[in-house]
Amino acid sequence: MDNPLRVAILAGESSGDILGAGLMQALLGKVPSVTFTGIGGPEMEAAGLASMVPMDRLSVMGLVEPLKRLPELLRIRKNFYLAMKADPPDVFIGIDSPDFNLGLEAKVRALGIPTVHYVSPSVWAWRQGRIKKIGRAVDLMLALFPFEEAFYRQHGVPVCCVGHPLADAMPLQADVAGARQSLGIRPDAEVLALLPGSRGGEVQRLCPDFLATFRRCQQLRPGLQALIPCANAQRRQQIEGFIQSGYSDLDITLVDGQSRTVMAASDCILMASGTAALEGMLLKKPMVVAYKMAPLSYAIISRMLKSPYVSLPNLLARQALVPELLQDAATPETLSAEVEKLLADDGSREAIAGTWHSIHEQLRRNASATAADAVLKLCHAR
Repeated sequence: MDNPLRVAILAGESSGDILGAGLMQALLGKVPSVTFTGIGGPEMEAAGLASMVPMDRLSVMGLVEPLKRLPELLRIRKNFYLAMKADPPDVFIGIDSPDFNLGLEAKVRALGIPTVHYVSPSVWAWRQGRIKKIGRAVDLMLALFPFEEAFYRQHGVPVCCVGHPLADAMPLQADVAGARQSLGIRPDAEVLALLPGSRGGEVQRLCPDFLATFRRCQQLRPGLQALIPCANAQRRQQIEGFIQSGYSDLDITLVDGQSRTVMAASDCILMASGTAALEGMLLKKPMVVAYKMAPLSYAIISRMLKSPYVSLPNLLARQALVPELLQDAATPETLSAEVEKLLADDGSREAIAGTWHSIHEQLRRNASATAADAVLKLCHAR
């Protein structure tokens, strides 16, 4: 590209900030002259972005907080749109944050500016009607997973699967010995990692069942020990409270942060459903996934789900290699039975690890560079 490339880019939370920084650095390595404008966090600012507003003004979660902040969010989106209308960039890249970015992308695309959305919403799993909105909003979807690429092609939306940056960053062979040494765990110890979640509500609903599950497993396997990573000081205090309420006799070690190291050191993982399952898969670990939510929320969401699985490892494997126990099915009896199966069967663990290794290789696509190539191809076409 001979002329300077002018890129507008917007990320609304920390994981998007990391993706955005990687994409920016890849573009800088491929284009002689490229400038960036938009909104991002410290990682994107370090890569050369002067953020129009602090990214944390967009980082809202839950149901109530976004409503309270709605006037400010709408004002930020309007000002961003007007800035692009007044001085059109060559391309606009919205990273994740679909509720904020997709509406903005549709308006920007109507101005004749090519639009890219990086990280597919879970449209393949629920609210599939959004695919029409996405088709109107984006010229290119950058998807992280192969099954997402197939879904978009089926619906006629231009897509490129770039793979997952975690798969690029994490080694194909986990350093189990190094993880155990750093945590002070014996090389021959049998270890169960318990990850009841990073949010207070998740821990409240799952931690008591996880601790009761560990008690049942330890009764069958007296040498078994548990590691629990604590996302922050509040979660540590919360988990300590549950342990002191009836489980202080068990061999449980709490670790501040370091969830990936804890998982690497384990023989098996019992975890809340979420992004940690992807890390567990990339570490080649057998897992059991559980989740509980408010009954009304579960009743609504379960009726909207179109996918047979909720955990990414099963979606990627296209088979139920990870037991998924949700809501009332997640009891200490059922959870311990599944954990015990995995701990007792070395052959099963080896077969699962082999599948995870194959998927890890498939996801290693040099995500940032592949995304940059796709963006440049779109710009060249225009």
